[in-house]
Amino acid sequence: MDFPLDLFHGTKTPFYYYDLALLRQTLECLNNALPSSLYKVHYAMKANANPAILEEIKAAGLGIDAVSGGEINAAVEAGFDPSKIVFAGVGKSDEEIELALKVGIGTFNVESLEELEVISDIASRLGCTARVALRVNPNIDAHTHHYITTGLAENKFGINLELLDSVIDKCISLPSVQLTGLHFHIGSQITDNTPFGILCERINALQTELEQRGICFKTINVGGGLGIDYDNPDKNPIPDFKSYFNTFAEKIELRPGQELHFELGRAVVAQCGSLITRVLYVKKGIVKQFAIVDAGMTDLIRPALYQAYHKIENISSDGVPEKYDVVGPICESSDVFQEDAVLPKVSRGDLLAIRSAGAYGEIMASRYNLRQLPGSVCR
Repeated sequence: MDFPLDLFHGTKTPFYYYDLALLRQTLECLNNALPSSLYKVHYAMKANANPAILEEIKAAGLGIDAVSGGEINAAVEAGFDPSKIVFAGVGKSDEEIELALKVGIGTFNVESLEELEVISDIASRLGCTARVALRVNPNIDAHTHHYITTGLAENKFGINLELLDSVIDKCISLPSVQLTGLHFHIGSQITDNTPFGILCERINALQTELEQRGICFKTINVGGGLGIDYDNPDKNPIPDFKSYFNTFAEKIELRPGQELHFELGRAVVAQCGSLITRVLYVKKGIVKQFAIVDAGMTDLIRPALYQAYHKIENISSDGVPEKYDVVGPICESSDVFQEDAVLPKVSRGDLLAIRSAGAYGEIMASRYNLRQLPGSVCR
């Protein structure tokens, strides 16, 4: 990625830089890779809700996967069609459910029997019908970080397979809900398509079993989870959408007219974003030297929360490479972006780019230590 240093001049650090041209290329590749008009993609807004990002995603024709009332409001305000919004999450409040029903979202992804009953009660009170898809845990290990694995049998997310029949029976009996689909999501940052193939096999078997009871679905929602290349963002700036979608096209057995829905977030926006931070001090120890920067875990929490790797570049220097621990100013020992990062010689005032930060970066920023939230620059 080429960084427009002239554009950065005078901009207060830290800030997020978004390469909108790369985002457009990514969205074009995504749409071109869809095997059929029956494949529908909802952007997972939890990855990034920057208004400039949302504008590009809306222009590309994607829907929205929302996990809060705030995200629903942001999607509607950004001009997304409410009927293309799906509402997921294990803890939907009564207020959020009422909001979703009033704006006319497409589907609730329901994660428990208890939630289903509350949605039915609120829909009855409002005199409307709630379209629901039941989120099922297919008990698939996606072999990713345990904080972002969601498809195992015992998990706060979704409904265990053993309980599905009883939840379907309850759904059919309720007066103000319409069962339209099944929903699955097995985890995030999955870079091997094998788990997605296994998911297809589980879905095929489950659909066949339920059809024997006369139960059919308009939609099957397979969630998201497609990963990106954090190690080589310039070599692989756009995920292999074609192989991802083809895995489903080859392995899933859709019924005539049945839609297949996806909820992609990271794969869409991660590579177009970088966190730009300025070096405050170069501190020399006995063995190590530290590049102390003005960004911290308040601006990008993934390294502290997930031990996640983000490539770091010194975009101000082409000096001889040296090793640095790149650390932030927060009063926490976990405020470390990378240990032993090999960077061109770092000096006070240099700008560093922390790459692949377009997903779960700006959106997760906090004001811990009463710090200001990072700004953004888009081009």
